[in-house]
Amino acid sequence: MSQHEQIEQELAKAATGLREGNDGLARVCARRAVALGAQAWVKRNRRKLWPQDAMNQLRMIQQEETFPQEIREAAQRLLTKVTQRDQTSVSIDPIADARLILVHLEQPT
Repeated sequence: MSQHEQIEQELAKAATGLREGNDGLARVCARRAVALGAQAWVKRNRRKLWPQDAMNQLRMIQQEETFPQEIREAAQRLLTKVTQRDQTSVSIDPIADARLILVHLEQPT
């Protein structure tokens, strides 16, 4: 299975999680989709390897000063735990945030 297919599979699982009211599953799958895209971006750009787990990769994206603010903010929202989500004033859509980040990661640098 190609990396693109794996990403789309994770996003489809995330959508299923949202439809079934399982926000935790949706967030985990959206995070994994971004992690797959981040691994490809790191390799393509010959960057120092980032940690393999999704949460640490999201932290790297959130801290990457060369990324636009909206990408860094999307990463921060994906890092937010479901239990903390209601304490923020930001509407959180993990699939939209993941797609926003993925589109950015796919762009040539």
